Amino acid sequence: MSRFLLCLLALTVSFTSSFSQEMFHKNSVIAHRGAWKAQGLPQNSLASLDEAVRLKCEGSEFDVWMTADGILVVNHDAEYLEMPIETSTFKELRSKKLPNGEKIPTVKEYLKKGMKQTGTKLILEIKPSKISVERSKELAAKCVDQVKELKAEKWVDYITFSYDAGIKVIELDPKANVAYLNGEKSPAELKEAGFFGFDYNIRVVKEKPQWIKEAQDLGLTVNVWTVNKVEDMQWLLDQKVDFITTDEPELLFETIGKR
Repeated sequence: MSRFLLCLLALTVSFTSSFSQEMFHKNSVIAHRGAWKAQGLPQNSLASLDEAVRLKCEGSEFDVWMTADGILVVNHDAEYLEMPIETSTFKELRSKKLPNGEKIPTVKEYLKKGMKQTGTKLILEIKPSKISVERSKELAAKCVDQVKELKAEKWVDYITFSYDAGIKVIELDPKANVAYLNGEKSPAELKEAGFFGFDYNIRVVKEKPQWIKEAQDLGLTVNVWTVNKVEDMQWLLDQKVDFITTDEPELLFETIGKR
């Protein structure tokens, strides 16, 4: 092996061994579908991810569907520019562009872009299939496979409204951080099932504020979505929740800075 390759291998090993969760920002700010609103960027675009990274958000959330031909793509709604994702082919979806000229990103493209930095985590939301529970579990398995293939485990946390998909991720990667979104499971139930935490709507958390402390006592993380009002941000910061998911990351940073 050449001297150059040996040096390159040593650098790679050094980076891998020194790279840890401590390298990511710790500010509780999760950009919902990327940081898109202030700059007028398309939601879930690579540009919105770049903006979340630029702002130094702790995480950038993105939504994942599977096309009819099994490709994982990033989009919030079940339809992309009036095309139903689950019954459209990847080629069909890529025939139309987002307003900024991007094409619908694949999960692979999104992860590779996010892995170019080590400050902002990638919060991968597995969207429940409208076709079947089995398809939701298949999507979950493919997401785990893609993350493992790219060696992106340190960057990625998983969230999902599909309890079955969440359980599938935990089964396939017991070390993965998986949070549940739907809101009906107690912290104790999530702990028993192996979840990392809950990620519930602000309405649910206000109705059951005791769940914050219950989760904290159980060692679970608490994330709350979608929090766009200053008074809600302030209340959640007072409760010392772990993460706040917002369409207004700039406003949340400003609110944190004033405390």
